[in-house]
Amino acid sequence: MNTVLTRLYFTLIGIFLAAPIVVVAGVSVNAKQSLNFPPQGFSLSWYGAIFTDPGWRAALFASVILALCAAALAVAIALPLAWFLWRRFAPWAQVFQLLGIAPFTLPPVITALGLLTFWAATGFYGHPWTAVISHAIFFVTLPLVTLSLGFSAIDRSLVEAAATMGADDRTIFRTVVLPLIAPYLVSGYAFAFVLSLNEYIVAYMTVGFVMETLPIKIFNALRYGYTPVMASVTILFVAVAATVFGLVARFGDLPKLLGANADDRS
Repeated sequence: MNTVLTRLYFTLIGIFLAAPIVVVAGVSVNAKQSLNFPPQGFSLSWYGAIFTDPGWRAALFASVILALCAAALAVAIALPLAWFLWRRFAPWAQVFQLLGIAPFTLPPVITALGLLTFWAATGFYGHPWTAVISHAIFFVTLPLVTLSLGFSAIDRSLVEAAATMGADDRTIFRTVVLPLIAPYLVSGYAFAFVLSLNEYIVAYMTVGFVMETLPIKIFNALRYGYTPVMASVTILFVAVAATVFGLVARFGDLPKLLGANADDRS
C-alpha cells in the first residue's frame, strides 16, 4: 500500500511539474497566431520564425554569443581561484571563495542593481561587453563549485609524485591536474552557459536598451501582443537545457558534480 501511495504521489508531482511545459509546447504548435490550448491546428512555422524573422534571429545570436563568452569568462575566473584554494591552506584565501559565491546567493535584482550602478558610474553602461562581464560575475559560482569538487577528488599523492620527479607547478597542472578536472571544467561551463542563455534581469539592467537577448525580446514583444513564437523560444530553451544537462549526466558523474560523495551514493 505504501508503495502504491508513493508512486501515486511522485506521479502527481511529475504531472504538476510537467504540466506548464506541456501547455507551452501545445501553444507553440498552434496553426493560428494565438496562445490557445489545446492548439488549434498544427504548425511548426513559429519555430522557423526564430531563425527567419530578423528580430528573433538577432536576439538568438545575441543570447548565444553572450552565453558563450560569459561562461568562458566565468570558467577563466573560477579555474585559477579553485586551483589556488586547493593548493594553499591559507585561512584568508576563503574570503575569495565567499566573494565568488556571493553574487549567485544574493537576490538577482540586488546583483543586477549593483552592476547597473557600477557600469553607470564608470560610464560604460550599455556596452555589450559589460553584459558578458556581468553574467560571468553572476554565474562564476557554478564553475567555482564544480571545479572545487574536481580538485577535491584528486589524489594529492599524484601531485607529490610529479613534484618529486622534478615537475614544476605549470607542468603538474597541465599534465596531471587538468586531465583529471576536465569533466568538472566542462560541466561548470555548461551550467554557466545554460543559465546565462536564460537570464533576464542582469542582462536587462546592463544592456537591455541597446541589445536584445531572447529573454529580453520576449518581454519586449509582450507589449505588442502574444504570439506562439514566445512559446517556441521557451521550448527551445528547455530543449537546449535538457540536451546540455543530459550530456553532462551521460559523460560525467552527475551526482558527484552535484556534491554527493561515494558514501552518500553507496
